[in-house]
Amino acid sequence: MQVKICGITNGEDAYAAVDAGADAIGLIFFAGSKRFVDEQRAAEIVAQLPPYTSINALFVNPTQAEVQRVLAAVDVSQIQFHGEESSEFCESFRRPYVKSVPVLDESRMQSVIADHTKAKAYLFDTYVPGEHGGTGIAFDWTKMPQKNIGHRILAGGLDAENVAKAIRIARPDAVDVSSGVESRPGIKNHETLERFIAAAKRAGRELAL
Repeated sequence: MQVKICGITNGEDAYAAVDAGADAIGLIFFAGSKRFVDEQRAAEIVAQLPPYTSINALFVNPTQAEVQRVLAAVDVSQIQFHGEESSEFCESFRRPYVKSVPVLDESRMQSVIADHTKAKAYLFDTYVPGEHGGTGIAFDWTKMPQKNIGHRILAGGLDAENVAKAIRIARPDAVDVSSGVESRPGIKNHETLERFIAAAKRAGRELAL
């Protein structure tokens, strides 16, 4: 079970996440987020991390220039799109990308998936009007589409107490958390972060048995 810690805003939290076993960190380049970082700050964070850490750059309806500016400054492993970006736009950067899928009715979710067939994975998150993740609100995990669509990432309202149950129900390939391991927006609680990662990894091993 892979784990991504999103909404990282400082090097100390980034290193703590990786040290606790996180496979990836997420840096948010959306100015409307409480966890926004600019490319200079992001580059400083990434410079402190071990070489095999996956660095994910998150955008919401960016311009081409905004994405290119980040890619030029930060050693990004893959891009995560959380808006209404077209497949042509997502593919234009020639980087692996993850497409966020708001959990609504099945037909609307399948439409997003069908429009982004080259996505490396699909991230399923709670639909909250006007928000783009980080709400701390969970959705009905039984609504998670099945594996025949490709790699699936579970997000939305996860924390150290519920992540094992969420994994058992949704059976994702990875989990993504932000607010569920924070002391306040953008600042991670290292003890909670460690418990979350341990619980997710343990649940993943149990699924594999």
